[in-house]
Amino acid sequence: MDVAYICEWDRRPRTNHCPSIPLVCAWSCRNLVAFTTDQRNEEEKDLTHMIHILDTEHPWDVYSINSGHQEVITSLEWDQSGSRLLSADADGRIKCWGMTDHLANSWQSLVGSEVDGDPIVALSWLHNGVKLALHVEKSGVSSFGEKFSRVKFSPSLTLFGGKPMEGWIAVTISGLVTVSLLKPNGQVLTATESLCRLRCRVALADIAFTGGGNIVVATCDGSSTSPVQFYKVCVSVVSEKCKIDTEILPSLFMRCTTDPGRKDKFPAVTHLKFLARDMSEQVLLCASNQCSSVAECWSLRKEGLPLNNIFQQLPPGASDKQPMILKWRILSATNELERVSAVALPKLPISLTSADIKMANETKFYPGLGLALAFHDGNVHIVHRLSLQTMAVLFGSSMRPSEEPSLKRQRSPTPCVHFKALQMSWTSLALVGLDTQGKLSMLRVSPSMGHPLDMTTSLRHLLFLLEYCMVTGYDWWDILLHVLPGMVHNLVEKLHEEYTRQNAALQQVLSTRILAMKASLCKLSPSTVTRVCDYHAKLFLISISCTLKSLLRPHFLNTPDKSPGDRLTEICNKFTDVDIDKVMINLKTEEFVLDMPTLQSLQQLIQWLGDFVLYLLASLPNQGSSVRPGHSFLRDGSSLGTLREMMVMIRIWGLLKSSCLPVYTATSDTQDSMSLLFRLLTRLWLCSRDESHPCEPDEALIDECCLLPSQLLIPSMDWLPLGNGVISRLQSKLPLRLQFGRPPGVASHASIQYDAYTRSPTQAKIDHLRRLHLGTFPTEACKSCTRCGCVTMLKSPNKATAVKQWEQRWIKTCLCGGLWRKLPITYS
Repeated sequence: MDVAYICEWDRRPRTNHCPSIPLVCAWSCRNLVAFTTDQRNEEEKDLTHMIHILDTEHPWDVYSINSGHQEVITSLEWDQSGSRLLSADADGRIKCWGMTDHLANSWQSLVGSEVDGDPIVALSWLHNGVKLALHVEKSGVSSFGEKFSRVKFSPSLTLFGGKPMEGWIAVTISGLVTVSLLKPNGQVLTATESLCRLRCRVALADIAFTGGGNIVVATCDGSSTSPVQFYKVCVSVVSEKCKIDTEILPSLFMRCTTDPGRKDKFPAVTHLKFLARDMSEQVLLCASNQCSSVAECWSLRKEGLPLNNIFQQLPPGASDKQPMILKWRILSATNELERVSAVALPKLPISLTSADIKMANETKFYPGLGLALAFHDGNVHIVHRLSLQTMAVLFGSSMRPSEEPSLKRQRSPTPCVHFKALQMSWTSLALVGLDTQGKLSMLRVSPSMGHPLDMTTSLRHLLFLLEYCMVTGYDWWDILLHVLPGMVHNLVEKLHEEYTRQNAALQQVLSTRILAMKASLCKLSPSTVTRVCDYHAKLFLISISCTLKSLLRPHFLNTPDKSPGDRLTEICNKFTDVDIDKVMINLKTEEFVLDMPTLQSLQQLIQWLGDFVLYLLASLPNQGSSVRPGHSFLRDGSSLGTLREMMVMIRIWGLLKSSCLPVYTATSDTQDSMSLLFRLLTRLWLCSRDESHPCEPDEALIDECCLLPSQLLIPSMDWLPLGNGVISRLQSKLPLRLQFGRPPGVASHASIQYDAYTRSPTQAKIDHLRRLHLGTFPTEACKSCTRCGCVTMLKSPNKATAVKQWEQRWIKTCLCGGLWRKLPITYS
């Protein structure tokens, strides 16, 4: 475990931001981190409670929200999709925040609820019924369906037809539970009920969910001599009103209070957490005094109720089943520790079978089986979630600035800087912590948990988690923290092998996600960085192909099962003629008829296809150079076949409206550029059509491609920028020091090799999705992808239906699946 980067507020001039008390943070499945600070107002001498949201790839680009909460914020919770955030305060107000125009750095309050004057101590979204289990013992099998299985889990509340109903549940300090439901029409149904008849103070609480759709709430009044109470909460809708039913479950006393030797040593319960949101049978408790703490892990089990001998002699016909009761049993407890300041629980849903636990105890590499404890001395420990044995340690001294004199640290009478809030990523490979000085620290958590692993085992563990993110759709940024340049090639190859072993339907679903994953991996190594261009071009080609084919309509409504797009693919694969007109004759051209404005609006996308075909063919003589973008396309029969289909479709559209055709600058006015390119493209496609037995292009084809620059002007392709994210700067083990609101200088280990294929800052910018030139200093508001750096305008300049259909595909996320963030008007 080590520090990846530290981000802090600028201290010159002195900042008005100070850590809030209590300090809270939350980490979403899209790798967005939300945390709180209090901002001093020097004129009015009061505090403004702020919420800050940042993307872990661009931590300096923090979006700060004046939350509007009048009291200190006590809870932050992301929803299961990572696109909405709940905030609750000490006055009983709950707010739901959502992205403005789907931008990760622009947020607004959508709806909310309120329990007047009753501080919120626990908050959670209702469960949507989606739960995927990771089977550690099956990590070596090929089928994703066996590695990651869907667990039968009921939503907290369902609408008509079984659709899960959205909403949230909160527990107040006075022992009330409040539930707010979001109706499809935007209305909010809210109900409040007491957890039990005899209400008492609740200092700590946590919320978990059961597979049957019920909710379990754990509460404690803060004293270790008092029991930890558990309640079952059932939510329903009756006559358009929300109804809450509660039931008392078995309670427990901490072992440290029943031990005569430590009865009064730890008077306060400081932390109460279920081990997982969907695991209500296991709970973690921490009791503390002024200097030390002790942690205990408890499990709820079904046990047989012992019977008296009189009742053991049952009459004939009576049931011989032994009565069962629920009872809390302690699994493990720690010795006396330094005082615990924060706890972070894993979100990785590893199936906790006996085999899994045994494997984890033997090899100690799966971070999903470890939880993090932060201490007042500044240290952080990763401990096993069940045995509580220490697996990895990060010493607080390693996070202090190296330029700070050691003598000064020793003589300082102030308390040691330590984490007040801690959160784990969704793959449990990273930790984010907020300390008493308001600094944000990103920590790597090694899959080996501090134990040395060979390269093969490390690759297998990272590959398993990449596959998990591919299946779930979660962002995989935290996995990239552990990928070394020497691992990239093997990881990409192994990932492709596992992908090709899946069935055709699953491959189609995951086709774009695996390309985005390969592109992000290739950015991390100088030897593979130019392949990033190829993967992004493949993403763009697949998207254009799907969009253009979706515009085709059958001439008769009662046509057979195949769509015009499928028939186009079939005909192009069947007829391998190099003459584009002979291939076109075999198609029903009436299925390709579109109105003239639609064809004209697609010209920019059609132009990119034509330019890309010309660029690939012109680069064929240099096929031995793997550092040139487009190299992988020359051996990719599937992509070349798609380009061939697009050329045929464009040729047909050109007969309807010639202005929609791609424009080429030719040396001869009588030259048919489309026919020439299609002929060369078909010959190249025939060489790589059979991917299992590809053949080399013949000398005649290479000679003809060598003549292309003398016949046509070869365009310069506008590749995506490398980006200025933080992941490519973290190859060294030295922590990176950043400041909020101040981007670091543009530098990368791969930028020298990559600059030859990107535009310089003085050249005109381009809208990468619409293929429109924006000028050197764009005046239109633009947005950029947080992962691949793709730039596009916020508002569409075109009102055509076909263009709107294209733009709607990317309204929420980029081609690679990354979130959008708004750029300044004049971006560089």
